[in-house]
Amino acid sequence: MLTRKDVLEKAREERVKFLRLQFTDTFGALKNIAVTSEDLEQAMAGKVAFDSAVVDGVVSNQEQDIILRPDPSTFLVLPWRPREEAVARFICDVANPDGTPYPGCSRSVLKQVLGEAARMGFEIWVGTEVEFYLFYTDDNGNPTTNTHDHAGYCDLTPVDLGENARRDMVLTLEEMGTDIGFSHHEKGPGQHGIILKPDNALAIADKLVTFKFIVRTIAQRHGLHASLMPKPLNGRPGSALHLHLSLHHRDSGLFTDDEQPLQLDQEVGHFIAGVLAHARANTAITNPLINSYKRLVPNSPTMPVNVAWSEESRNTVLRVVNNHGRETRVEVRNPDPACNPYLALAVILKSGLEGIRQKLPLPPPLGENIFQANGGQRKSRTACLPHTLGEALQELASDQLTRATLGEYIYRWFARVKGEEWERFQEFVHPWELQEYLSRF
Repeated sequence: MLTRKDVLEKAREERVKFLRLQFTDTFGALKNIAVTSEDLEQAMAGKVAFDSAVVDGVVSNQEQDIILRPDPSTFLVLPWRPREEAVARFICDVANPDGTPYPGCSRSVLKQVLGEAARMGFEIWVGTEVEFYLFYTDDNGNPTTNTHDHAGYCDLTPVDLGENARRDMVLTLEEMGTDIGFSHHEKGPGQHGIILKPDNALAIADKLVTFKFIVRTIAQRHGLHASLMPKPLNGRPGSALHLHLSLHHRDSGLFTDDEQPLQLDQEVGHFIAGVLAHARANTAITNPLINSYKRLVPNSPTMPVNVAWSEESRNTVLRVVNNHGRETRVEVRNPDPACNPYLALAVILKSGLEGIRQKLPLPPPLGENIFQANGGQRKSRTACLPHTLGEALQELASDQLTRATLGEYIYRWFARVKGEEWERFQEFVHPWELQEYLSRF
């Protein structure tokens, strides 16, 4: 863990000239302002002030002053910048001028949930798998929907044309302190997956916002566009953000050391029940785009639309993975890469902790792939995730726990902006409608 003194010494050694003070807005977009090394000590003392609109993600007449408080543990020198007059970054918490957390700071929301977990005796670790597409750009550098290759699952060169770009992404991420498990070509043409090894939940959220920045930057250097859009292509797989949760309690893993399958610890059962109890409300946060619901379609062999858990089925929101003592983990399968990782982790983990607090009973597992068992048609009494962003926003509005986790400030801005987005979508005449109806009516 770097201290202020460590940072000052490292900045001098690395000849840092510019500092990017990075933070995330309500909707998960990474932002920054830059200062020079002459202002490093002032920045680390939390004396850099700015306008709250950039954190809220909305320009209104309610802006106020905020201050950026750099986290010394996130100090990194950007590896692709010149070593002379180097550029470094901090990830910052956002605070009010009096030093209290700004209510629109999503990183602080996650820290509050993790503080609650610690008071309950838990430490939460998260591993992730992020999927994305690589597309060609046009002559003006704008993204197209022409995929970089036509490779498939785990193909390699010469079929996988993105191997060099993906390798550079991995190397850059590792230079910036992110431990990579493995990377590979995904099922879709031009689609790729990179796995981040487990770390504490706050560090993983920091790494995920950095991941998006790095992947898109490296893709651009290869003349490509990296898209983390959940469903960019018709008839092709969507892109997911799988979260692998481990909840450690007094030196033991999330699950007991019993090797018998599905012998779940009682607290773990409560945790899973809590996550499932609020899964529909949390979907607006974990799947925040109108496009997110083009991926979460019920009649699909691997889409996690059933609000249930399983060891076998990939149609469930939760899957128990590697059920062998301390190696066991819970995989949350429905989030997508467009989400704000701080808020997504906060609402998921808070739901699980509330399940433990209330001792919610573990529902029975879903024992088979519903899609395959019913010949490609979904037939189940199990509840489904919302089908649209509009439905997800209604679920969010009625769930007091999720709203309280976000805080009313973030909830109001999020609900307002996403509600307006949904209304704009509803009013727009889509090309599909013209193709389907124009000649017939």
